[in-house]
Amino acid sequence: MNATVAMILALAVGTYAFRLVGPVLHGRVELPERLRELLAAGAVVLLVALLAAGALTEDAGFAGWARPAGVLAGGVLAWRGAPFVVVVLGAAGVTGVLRWVGVA
Repeated sequence: MNATVAMILALAVGTYAFRLVGPVLHGRVELPERLRELLAAGAVVLLVALLAAGALTEDAGFAGWARPAGVLAGGVLAWRGAPFVVVVLGAAGVTGVLRWVGVA
């Protein structure tokens, strides 16, 4: 067995074990309320960071104004309760129109 196959098997076992810990320990480990609040806030912060990185950067530089404007339009549509398809098409439409008129 070569090193690549061994590494793949080790990662597969680790992934399975990591996923198994949740159901096995559910109800046995009680987290303090403050820690639960921090974990929830951390999840929101990570999602916002991923959104910002994807919306604002391309090839380690600024993506231009069209993409952030489209993300903003999609965010406003989602905030107003528009269906998911409308949110996606609205964001893509705003980005496409801005790029079509020359806004990079």
